[in-house]
Amino acid sequence: MDLNNLREKIDKLDDDILELLNARMEVVKNVGELKKHEKSIIYRPEREKAIIDRLSTKSQDENGTLNRDAISALFQEVFAVSRNIELPEKIAFLGPEGSFTHQAAESRFGAMSEYVSLRTIKSVFDNVETGRVRFGVVPIENNQEGSVAETIDMLCERNVKIVAEIPMAIHFALAGLDNDLKKIDTIYSKDIAFRQCRNFLEDYFGEDTDVKFVEVASTSKAARLATENPNSAAICSDIAAKLHGLPVLYDNIEDSQSNTTRFLILAKDILNQKGEEDKTTILAKTPHTPGALVDFLQEFREKGINLTKIESRPARVKDSFQYWFLIDFDGHYKDPNVQEILMKYSYTVTFLGSYVKLC
Repeated sequence: MDLNNLREKIDKLDDDILELLNARMEVVKNVGELKKHEKSIIYRPEREKAIIDRLSTKSQDENGTLNRDAISALFQEVFAVSRNIELPEKIAFLGPEGSFTHQAAESRFGAMSEYVSLRTIKSVFDNVETGRVRFGVVPIENNQEGSVAETIDMLCERNVKIVAEIPMAIHFALAGLDNDLKKIDTIYSKDIAFRQCRNFLEDYFGEDTDVKFVEVASTSKAARLATENPNSAAICSDIAAKLHGLPVLYDNIEDSQSNTTRFLILAKDILNQKGEEDKTTILAKTPHTPGALVDFLQEFREKGINLTKIESRPARVKDSFQYWFLIDFDGHYKDPNVQEILMKYSYTVTFLGSYVKLC
């Protein structure tokens, strides 16, 4: 079989795929009409995960070429197109365009969605809470740098719910107009990017060079600035480099290949259905008395609930040192053992959401 025959075979398969996708979207339209009538939720991450789980198992059982990551990448875009057909919705994210948060948002809501780039995490929360957008995407923690304090503070202060989490590997690139590193006299980036790419910078731009490292508000802005100065470069994401037409000189320059950021998808009034593996987030403000926090946490141990995160933030009460505790644990709010705790501590616990556990 020659190349032309193989290409004809691919064209035929592409035609079949297009026909099946169009048929799927016709069913999606009917689903959308039904959901509008019943006023039910369009975004169902637990349903999407179940589909990917089923297809991944099917591919593995049939010795298919596609692994789980490939299936997820393909079908996340199919899901995004489907949601836009059911009901087009706005998504706010911590900008600017080309940021890692933008990349995380597109990984779930696809290229067709309407996005609103906002300058602060507070603005994302405000837009979700007031209903100007349906969803918001913000970072919550990085496994190298720790938690994002502003996100936790806003979870304490705003009336929003967590509907999903997005763990995303963070990769940095060195991008610039000239591939001769000796000509580079300035490198732009965000402070956290400089820290996470320290080894690369020491190897290629050590103490003997006169290169200036200029901190800017975002890696996307760094990419834009590098396009204006031919003797400069930026440490940024691939998507930011592509957005600004900046050639990538070196890819994956971060010190740790396990560098991962966890993002949250926020909404005002969505409660997810129970899935096969869920995570729940709550806020707890225990009495300012000896042993109160220990007694509260003991409840989880006694009911066999695994805690995955606990972090304190100031409650910002005048003339007093009190704290909110942000707690993640395995399970869904409808689980009987979780219900017992939520009901027993209803005056001290704020429920923030149950959602598919991905990390």
